[in-house]
Amino acid sequence: MDEKLIVAGLIAGADEKIDIETVLSGLATPPDRKMGDIAFPCFKLAKVMRKAPPLIADELLKKIEENTLPDVIDKVVSVGGYLNFYLDRSAISKAAVDEISRLGEAYGRSDEGGGRTVLVEFSSPNIAKPFHIGHLVSTALGHSIARIYDFLGYNTVRINHLGDWGTQFGKLITAFRLWGDEETIMKDPINELLKIYVRFHEEAEKDPSLEDDARANFRALENGDPEITKLWKLFVDASLKEFNRMYTLLGVNFDSFAGESFYTDKMPEVVDIMREKGILEESDGAMVVRYDDESMPPCIILKSDGTTIYATRDIAAALYRKRHYDFYKNVYVVGTPQTLHFKQVFGALKKMGFEWADDCVHVGFGYVRFPDKAMSTRHGDVVLLEDVLNEAIAKTKDIITQSPTSKDLDNADLVAEKVGIGAVLYTFLKSSRERDIIFTWKDILDFEGESGPYVQYAYARGRSVLSKADELGIDYENGDGSLLTSDEEYALIRMLTKLQDTVREAGERFEPSIVTRYVTDLAQQFNKFYNTCSVMKAEDELRKARLKLTACTALCIKTALRLIGVDVVEKM
Repeated sequence: MDEKLIVAGLIAGADEKIDIETVLSGLATPPDRKMGDIAFPCFKLAKVMRKAPPLIADELLKKIEENTLPDVIDKVVSVGGYLNFYLDRSAISKAAVDEISRLGEAYGRSDEGGGRTVLVEFSSPNIAKPFHIGHLVSTALGHSIARIYDFLGYNTVRINHLGDWGTQFGKLITAFRLWGDEETIMKDPINELLKIYVRFHEEAEKDPSLEDDARANFRALENGDPEITKLWKLFVDASLKEFNRMYTLLGVNFDSFAGESFYTDKMPEVVDIMREKGILEESDGAMVVRYDDESMPPCIILKSDGTTIYATRDIAAALYRKRHYDFYKNVYVVGTPQTLHFKQVFGALKKMGFEWADDCVHVGFGYVRFPDKAMSTRHGDVVLLEDVLNEAIAKTKDIITQSPTSKDLDNADLVAEKVGIGAVLYTFLKSSRERDIIFTWKDILDFEGESGPYVQYAYARGRSVLSKADELGIDYENGDGSLLTSDEEYALIRMLTKLQDTVREAGERFEPSIVTRYVTDLAQQFNKFYNTCSVMKAEDELRKARLKLTACTALCIKTALRLIGVDVVEKM
């Protein structure tokens, strides 16, 4: 039930000059419940109706009261140019819990996407390099955004645009030929490949000719040299095996692993179109696209040696994706330092005549910072994701096993894994994505504050109450929601009814933190209800109603957590 839509309909129906969209955009929640549940400032109508706002409010109130108010509206009051609507708690509560119970896991979903395709490119690690903690920002954000768009009724395609092409592979191939051993590398691919890659740079400082060899090897790779291509494929396959272990642990999946290499045979067309459009020009031996905005530097399409760069590949990728998927939105979840790069890519697409470039969106994010420096690492300043997740699981298990309720857990290891990983994901998604993430174990594993474990515990607490009710044979499915009128009950119900709007806003802004904030507030409100309103000791009919509310709350917490990639546990 959308109470705001009902209210907007009453106001718009009172005068033909009033547009319902104008009313909807002006509706607000008063800061004090004494002023009503929904308010409309009639100042927005002063120009159209050519009257003072208090007079407009009074006249609209008279017209609204000429008809019977809907059940969910208790009364309407005109105060100082505002129309204040008071909702009927009993009607609202009953309608909400009945709707949530009826829809189950479909509650909050919408079909506004209409099956249109949204592409979400995220994670995109570089082949032959460690999967570090920075990759988790893109991975967690993209995974959540994809789930949010699924929930909104879009056909969501998850793309992992692997960094599997470029001059670094010329360096890696050169290093492998000089110092590599396939058997050693296959035992620990990422670490061994990184070792020889680092060694290449050390040796190249002493012998610059190695850089020439690397460039020659990359040109040979671009030209399809069989031996070099075989080596490159070895690196890719070994790296993917390692990456997929992390994705499995995180519960992340992809529909496409088409990385930069996939577009190597598609780049000549990009160059041809640019030449045909007359937008490609020479600059110091390179071929570039210049922009009307002189503050934006030109985009290099071909380097002076004739090889491509990742901008060329991103342009080819966008063109392929539009033809292959006919996307509604093409979303790139990549760090904010790449903002200029995407402006250049989208700008180049527009200059090529592709108006759909406006449907390409760069979703940027900040850095991960470690103020306490208490993070173990095997690679100097690189903090490995696997180390972080393993440490989170281990620390969580220590906390859980010290709890007096741990003896009731059927599988402490699985609970520790879900809670530990969920704690990390929650931390990465709890603040606005463009803000830097401050990583401290104290905050991440805080079972009392704004954390993943706190929200997961609220869910487990609700499920524990429901399990006890089931054991006693209490049937609460038909509980009467109209009995839920206390301040704590009604506040919780109002939170539940905000789920769909919350998800919609998160999708519009590509901002999972809106869902994270919502589920945290929901858990806090549930705990207030739980600590104030007796559930199991209440009178029979009220007990059934409160159990039904508990079940609805647990369902909404589970739904919201799933949207940010966090699993629930039945016991903690």
